[in-house]
Amino acid sequence: MSKFLIVGLGNIGPEYAFTRHNAGFMVLDRMAAQYGFSFSMTRLAYTAKWSHKGKQLFFVKPTTYMNLSGKAVSMYMKQENIPVENLLVVTDDKDLPFSKLRLKPKGSPGGHNGLKHIDEVLGTQEYARLRFGIGSNFSRGRQIDFVLGEFPDEEMDQLPAVLDRAGDAVLSFCTMGIQQAMNNYNQ
Repeated sequence: MSKFLIVGLGNIGPEYAFTRHNAGFMVLDRMAAQYGFSFSMTRLAYTAKWSHKGKQLFFVKPTTYMNLSGKAVSMYMKQENIPVENLLVVTDDKDLPFSKLRLKPKGSPGGHNGLKHIDEVLGTQEYARLRFGIGSNFSRGRQIDFVLGEFPDEEMDQLPAVLDRAGDAVLSFCTMGIQQAMNNYNQ
């Protein structure tokens, strides 16, 4: 049975729960609610295991805060013996309009500190990522307030459908591969 490591990036704590920067956590939490698996606190992360269509999925929400996400990613890749080609990192992206999804087989961190740390620790950018568009509706110098701010009401109303689509993209990556998943979910 092939194994996959699905990492949702975010920050722990109730003050961050519904912030844009927690889109990765939100996607994994939505999948857990939909498919009936649950996370438990383990070393460096909240983790969950779930089998889907003959694949073993290992979900990780690092508790190291965003800027040190690579520690948990590296540890669980080694512990679960999961190759880098079966790693998918789900992250927010301010360079995409709200609700746009972009699945890529590799790429640069694009200024995202969580991805930067994962790149440093793994020594590669050759891993898949699912970027969750949060938009960039902020004025100069207000980026941190924006990404650590909560989604406004009109986006909150649309959020469940976007989270569902992101969860479907995760499952497509695991069952059909990156190319087919990109064809289906990159608009």
